[in-house]
Amino acid sequence: MPSGPPQDITSRPVAVIGGGTLGRRIALMFASGGADARIHDLDDQVLSDAVTFVERSLPGVVAGRAGAVAGTVAGAPDLVDAVDGAWLVVEAVPERLDLKRTVFGQLDRAVATDTILASNSSSYASRLLIDEVEHPERVLNVHFAMPPVQNAVELMGNGQTDPAIIALLVEQLPRYGVSPFVAHRESTGFVFNRIWAAVKRESLAVVADGVSTPEDVDAVFRINTGAPVGPFRMMDQVGFDVVLDIEDHYAAEDPHLSEGPRRLLHEYVAAGRLGVKSGRGFYVYDH
Repeated sequence: MPSGPPQDITSRPVAVIGGGTLGRRIALMFASGGADARIHDLDDQVLSDAVTFVERSLPGVVAGRAGAVAGTVAGAPDLVDAVDGAWLVVEAVPERLDLKRTVFGQLDRAVATDTILASNSSSYASRLLIDEVEHPERVLNVHFAMPPVQNAVELMGNGQTDPAIIALLVEQLPRYGVSPFVAHRESTGFVFNRIWAAVKRESLAVVADGVSTPEDVDAVFRINTGAPVGPFRMMDQVGFDVVLDIEDHYAAEDPHLSEGPRRLLHEYVAAGRLGVKSGRGFYVYDH
């Protein structure tokens, strides 16, 4: 049986499962709070790139935040090695429900009795991920935006999550340069992403309908809101494959959603234009 919230947090590592766009950034934030961050990914190149990203970004993040302390980062090709002794494991694999369920089953069997298991998913509630989990009371959503620039993190339990675990994370996460917010009931998209989904979907619809262009939508959005970037730049940063997975999930819950935004995303993904990660999305990037 789980033994309650984890102890000796400062001397135990944090593991991130998935070294993609968000996974490596999550690891960066924990490393900037003095943690020994471990990244696991089945793709050797992705894993190597993720570790390099953290190593190169860490000095700047530490220098730019009061109280930040550089920890370490290491790649772990083996899942069991990655989670050995960790007080917190954050899942950041692609937005596929079958994959996430399998990963959580593997994690539940591999980790210490007091390890917290968190999903970074913003479109799947952790309630849907625990079919193969024996101890759901230690599982919850811990959704990061796009650190180290967007540093809000939202927590949402699965209906069986131990409240003491949520309280512990609210207390501890600011050490790593992020600000926690709790969703008090299950909500697809939590707080910000539920609002952002509406902005993103309508922005895509405006372009899909031929009303405007990505560049002009971003420009008017910046002028009228004072935001540093517009919705299309933000989607480029996240990656269209991820955005499309999330939109497909919203559409499965609500079949009345317009198809135009998803159709536009499908066209870009089919053309290999995934955003910053591929060098070209709505904009072109010189890596």
